[in-house]
Amino acid sequence: LTQYTDYSLRVLIYLSQKKQGELATSSEIADFYGISRNQLVKGVHNLATNGFILTLRGKHGGMKLARPATEIGVGEVVRKTEPNFYIAECFNKSNTSCVIIPICALKNMLFEARTNFLQTLDRYTVATALIPEHGLLEKIDIKLVK
Repeated sequence: LTQYTDYSLRVLIYLSQKKQGELATSSEIADFYGISRNQLVKGVHNLATNGFILTLRGKHGGMKLARPATEIGVGEVVRKTEPNFYIAECFNKSNTSCVIIPICALKNMLFEARTNFLQTLDRYTVATALIPEHGLLEKIDIKLVK
């Protein structure tokens, strides 16, 4: 997966641990994970555009989940954040430079693998993306207090 998708999933996981209605900022999330705020903001915009989060601008603005974490599928997020799934050159219909395309079976194998990958992710939600006993919520609270 791209860094873009990774960061988008991290945003959703972080927001899933906030109290209902409580907002988080891009800076807060970037600081928590130790990642670039600028990179994170691109993902946040896409998450809002695709209805995963709600954003509020202004001094007391921030973001929160648009629906419960139990209703946000990991596969759905990956599909909306990955620009394409061109596992190999031949997946891109506009690029037909490979000379073995007419006789190659690899594309079918990779297509099957990609399908299985996404079907596996479809079995999970953002709510199931954390091991509850490890308490990310407490880590968020501790890090914010510092």
